[in-house]
Amino acid sequence: MSETSKFSWGPAAATGVGSMPGGDAREAARTVMGTLEALPHLPELPARGPGADMIGRTVGMLVELYARVEPSGWRIGDRPGRDTARARSWLGEDLDALEEFAQGYAGPLKVSAVGPWTLAASLERRNGEAMLGDPGACRDLLASLGEGLRSHLAELRRRLPGAEPVLQLDEPSLTAVLLGRVPTASGYRTHRAVDRAVVEGALRELVSAARDAGVPVVVHSCAPDVPFSLLRRAGATGISFDFSLITERDFDALGEAVEGGTALFAGVVPTVPAAVLSTQPASAGLSDPAGSVMGVRSLWRRLGLSPGSLAASVVVTPACGLAGASPEYARRALEHCVAAARSLADDPE
Repeated sequence: MSETSKFSWGPAAATGVGSMPGGDAREAARTVMGTLEALPHLPELPARGPGADMIGRTVGMLVELYARVEPSGWRIGDRPGRDTARARSWLGEDLDALEEFAQGYAGPLKVSAVGPWTLAASLERRNGEAMLGDPGACRDLLASLGEGLRSHLAELRRRLPGAEPVLQLDEPSLTAVLLGRVPTASGYRTHRAVDRAVVEGALRELVSAARDAGVPVVVHSCAPDVPFSLLRRAGATGISFDFSLITERDFDALGEAVEGGTALFAGVVPTVPAAVLSTQPASAGLSDPAGSVMGVRSLWRRLGLSPGSLAASVVVTPACGLAGASPEYARRALEHCVAAARSLADDPE
């Protein structure tokens, strides 16, 4: 790994992105802990409703900032209400379930929160406009999120002393923030693009604080045009992305990231069964683990990287969250990720 992280999850690692189907926290924790031995994660269950969704869960972590659910989304309020309480309750239930099934676990364990820029693009100020449009509000949000993440990671360590926390920051709106594509409340305009140095600085602040606490940070985006170079400069230990969305213009940045010690969390396994997308049987796409990572091997050759570095530099994941899949498919998709990662370790060529 890089000088900035000094962390390794070992070869043949696989993990989930975060979300799982259904609303049973115990079943989701059982599946994750029973399948992902090298890098399990705290599941998210958005099917339970507001507060269990990606934004709501992170709202529940914020310190001295509160939000409520409006028809248009989550909006900042003056005091904690039932929506904030529900978000915190769901998170507590998820941690209880994880604690039950991870007793005695020792090793890396990934938890997720929405990153500052996707959060700023998603949370509304009192006037209905996104916090993204107010630089002061963005700074307040960053400070609140940083405090909340410190508490969340401390709670994880208290519950599971043998775990080595890994923090994933979900930033699916990051590219839209950089390119000025986040719509205003009216929908007729978009917010101005945020300066890349400001975006990078905010991410670096969170990454550095986590690193100082011994926690590596992975930044995830399943959107096109992931800013790999920016995330590498911000100090991310790993970058998680939908492998099917990369193009030739990403190759140089990917090569620089790997050579600099940044891990690639390659989303190569479909998030829904092939039967949903076509007339193929549901098992299609999960029958050939080696075939799932064929593109990763091809990318390695294209970049001129050593095959011997492949297994240590790549973590295999689904393309994005699995909330839209059936519980059975989600379990099989995670098992397939593990088998695909083992294929990279056993036969990097």
